[in-house]
Amino acid sequence: MTAHRPRRFWVVVAAVFALAMLPERASAQLKVMTSGGFVAPLNAALPEFQRETGITVTVTLGKSQGSDPATIGAQLARGVPADVVILSKEGLNDLIAGSRVTASSAVDLAKTPIGMAVKAGAPKPDISTVEAFKNTLLNARSVTYPSSTTGIYMATKLFPQLGIDKDIAAKSTNVGVAAVARGEAEIAIQPVSELLHVPGTDFVGIIPQSIQYISVFSAAVVTGSDKSDPAKQLISFLASAKARAAIQGSGMDPVGAH
Repeated sequence: MTAHRPRRFWVVVAAVFALAMLPERASAQLKVMTSGGFVAPLNAALPEFQRETGITVTVTLGKSQGSDPATIGAQLARGVPADVVILSKEGLNDLIAGSRVTASSAVDLAKTPIGMAVKAGAPKPDISTVEAFKNTLLNARSVTYPSSTTGIYMATKLFPQLGIDKDIAAKSTNVGVAAVARGEAEIAIQPVSELLHVPGTDFVGIIPQSIQYISVFSAAVVTGSDKSDPAKQLISFLASAKARAAIQGSGMDPVGAH
């Protein structure tokens, strides 16, 4: 009976078979876990990537470093699924050391300095010099900064260097800029990419160069992911000129765009 099937039937069968044999990226559904420092450019760049490739991307958040169970490393350790991670270079190095990601897939994407924000409409303090920055922190009623990579730098190096670590510890939280937007903290200090365009806040500027910390955000494929090809495609896209506008619009500088 099959010999008498119309030719059109076999054309359809061949087409269905061909679709089934297409590379996994054609129908892939990628899971990306990113730290807050890169979430803004990622969300801005994803629509174009998804239109170009047909790959669906879902995004979850995690912290780059620290003892919090919400860190990306802790989430991966307890089995939270992800194909790609994007986080500070320091955090990525931790994941490489723990064999949580494929080292050969690691790519630096963007960098951003530390800045300051205050509640919308509040006076913008002077942070143009190290002394002015120090006095601004001492005079602030409350300060918030992240518990991850840049927060570790400030708590363990910057504040002790300025001799204000005890003063800051007495009036600080690790909530971040959301606390400023809600009126729960007067000042937020964290990567610029996390401060720009936050409703309810105003960006003050970056801290002085001599005490600055430049965060580099990197991406890699998670060890054991069955979506390694589309995962690498996403990382390549984010490192290309196609993502440049999204990265720059979020207060970051592209590292590898070409």
